[in-house]
Amino acid sequence: MRRKLVAGNWKMHGLKADLGEVRAIAAAVPGSVDAALCLPFTLIASAVEAAGALQIGAQDVHEAEKGAHTGCVSAAMLVDAGAGLTIVGHSERRADQHETDNQVKAKGEAAHKAGLRVILCVGETLEERDAGRAEQVVTAQVAASLPEAASAEWLALAYEPVWAIGTGRTPTEADVAAMHGAIRAKLRELVGGEAERLRILYGGSVNGANAASLLGCADVDGALVGGASLTAEKFVPIIEAAAKL
Repeated sequence: MRRKLVAGNWKMHGLKADLGEVRAIAAAVPGSVDAALCLPFTLIASAVEAAGALQIGAQDVHEAEKGAHTGCVSAAMLVDAGAGLTIVGHSERRADQHETDNQVKAKGEAAHKAGLRVILCVGETLEERDAGRAEQVVTAQVAASLPEAASAEWLALAYEPVWAIGTGRTPTEADVAAMHGAIRAKLRELVGGEAERLRILYGGSVNGANAASLLGCADVDGALVGGASLTAEKFVPIIEAAAKL
């Protein structure tokens, strides 16, 4: 049985005035589920002090250890700030910053080398899904982005149907189960038996109302949550739904 993981991604939201929400979420984390918040770099150190059992992470990391990379943050810097994990390959980074699979793979490897856990994101656009290429696109991303020495000890994947993020549109439970099954099958090809231990999160407009049904789908081991993770009022019900499964 893979332990559920519910991770929130605050994206470009959050000031020190919002640390009360971090404390409220941390206070509600049950012992039967893993929960994390991936925050802006500026909040990580402050949030760690308030986190308790709640894991604090980053939303991105640079693949280089150090150097002339203005505005970027290395894995060692994240560790120094107190982060325990980071997201890599989020769909917004892939689209807006034009990150490639090779870059995402390198970021995951750099994070692991520094001792961070990693959530690796993959997902398809509406055009790719409508063209009948969704599984082909996503499994190709898995193969090209997967870091070396992938292990459930430090790596989880997150499937993001890009067309469902922030739109209120959600794939059917059958769609979710089918894609997660395809990802699991690709992982079996790539890492053998370790694939059964790797957690695959679902990330696409998850909220308190649909969390139980989505998290109950086959091969769904948790959720990567965007807007609904910004407040305890909206995020805690998702964590509670995961704890009941």
